[in-house]
Amino acid sequence: MDLKLKEHVAQLVNDCLPGNSIDCVILGYENQQLKTLLLQWKNGVWSLPGGFILKEEDIDQAAHRILEERTGLKSIFLNQFYTFGSNERSQMNGVIQAKRTQEMLRELEIDNPSFVRWIQGRFITTGYFALTNIGKTRPQPDFLSEKCEWKALDDLPELILDHGQIIEKALEHLRIQLNYLPIGLSLLPEKFTMQDIQKLYEALLRKKLERSNFQRKMLSLGIFIRLEKQLTGAANKAPYLYRFDKAKYKELVSKGIGFSY
Repeated sequence: MDLKLKEHVAQLVNDCLPGNSIDCVILGYENQQLKTLLLQWKNGVWSLPGGFILKEEDIDQAAHRILEERTGLKSIFLNQFYTFGSNERSQMNGVIQAKRTQEMLRELEIDNPSFVRWIQGRFITTGYFALTNIGKTRPQPDFLSEKCEWKALDDLPELILDHGQIIEKALEHLRIQLNYLPIGLSLLPEKFTMQDIQKLYEALLRKKLERSNFQRKMLSLGIFIRLEKQLTGAANKAPYLYRFDKAKYKELVSKGIGFSY
């Protein structure tokens, strides 16, 4: 086993809380698609990006550290939403998952008995969701992974354990709290059209919204600064570009936007 890998494995067992983990549903928006960041392990399976909590670390500190390791960003919107502690979660896809894990450990020549018991044991995981601009991220795999990529929510690969349920729970929480979250500010580019923000909300809500009614509601909030028209070759038909008045936006979100979709 590679010396650096051997040291990392030993460090996990010695420095991290046993049986506790963090899984992050990191959401981004690109080409009018809502996407989430996933890891592909060296044994080929896909999972949410997650990690473990250092013994001397607060859980929120651990979540921010994991997000920085995965995205390269230090300042990112982050929200704890649920704890997944079912006795059955570590047994989901049990036989197949156990076999794949064993194969991966053999391929990496990880023969530390303490780590093998540690990684194959039962874990209670705390779910966090994050909202980020995909263009500002630099996804990075970890020592057990070979890829870290953005995947569209409507075209996800098969995920390990209960990670599909974790994503659904995060989206459920997000919809409930929609009026109190900086959705547009976190996910949209600096400049955007009203169609862009409508498509974003439709992706989040998984339903179509009536255009004129949605835009009227949005513009009535007083949180947008209208810019020049988007150049399309037909100036009279080109949509206006907007950006957020960040101070007004944050103030409004702190109180709740206050309308249904």
